Amino acid sequence: MEKTEDQGLQRPESDQKKTSDEYGDVTEEQTVSAEGPSIADPIEPWNRAMYLFNDSFYFWLLKPAAEGYRFVLPEEVRRMISNFYRNLKAPIRVVNHLLQGDPEQAMIELGRFVINSTAGLLGVRDCAKDCFGIPGREADFGQTLGRYGVDVGFYIVWPFLGPSSPRDTLGWVADRALSPTSYISTEVISLWSVGLYVHESLNTTSLRIGDYETLKKAALDPYVAIRDAYVQSRKKAIEKPSAPKNP
Repeated sequence: MEKTEDQGLQRPESDQKKTSDEYGDVTEEQTVSAEGPSIADPIEPWNRAMYLFNDSFYFWLLKPAAEGYRFVLPEEVRRMISNFYRNLKAPIRVVNHLLQGDPEQAMIELGRFVINSTAGLLGVRDCAKDCFGIPGREADFGQTLGRYGVDVGFYIVWPFLGPSSPRDTLGWVADRALSPTSYISTEVISLWSVGLYVHESLNTTSLRIGDYETLKKAALDPYVAIRDAYVQSRKKAIEKPSAPKNP
């Protein structure tokens, strides 16, 4: 399994097909040329080992659990849960839009949070978009650092979390600190916060079963394909932020 939350994967040039963004929706066709974005990979042996670990974890545990979860809960309910978790992450988007010098978008995200938390019944429905035509826009701290010229650095694959870099690892930590689920306990790491994170990952995976399998099957070397897709998706996030979509 490769990263199931805020950083999505897009397939490299060899696929030449429509791809799924970080929420699992089909986006415009993407290509990565030989002259396209690249990343240093000085710890490739570690990264390949972690890729194999995450791959085994996905097929042996996460996917079977997600399939059982999908069998129990209808898709409509799981999408409502996805909306709820996304609404909880509004502080991440508000703060990062401010840091990126876009107070207007920060206010839009704050307004969306108020609307979705009230008229949207605690965020289970994106009423800001559905009822008032107010779409949101993604923002994370790794993206913010990239906007200020911080280089991506080198490629890292973390167990369970998947593809990353020093810049985006720092961004992930900062975003977690802004997430309300981190404050459910006074402890830095609590069973409650870990449980919510695991449940969100399980719910997201249940809505995206098949995406990873398709990418892996189409690639000659899945490790390289995922690495290239990660670089391309982060480059796009910095240059052209996307609107949030359902998984």
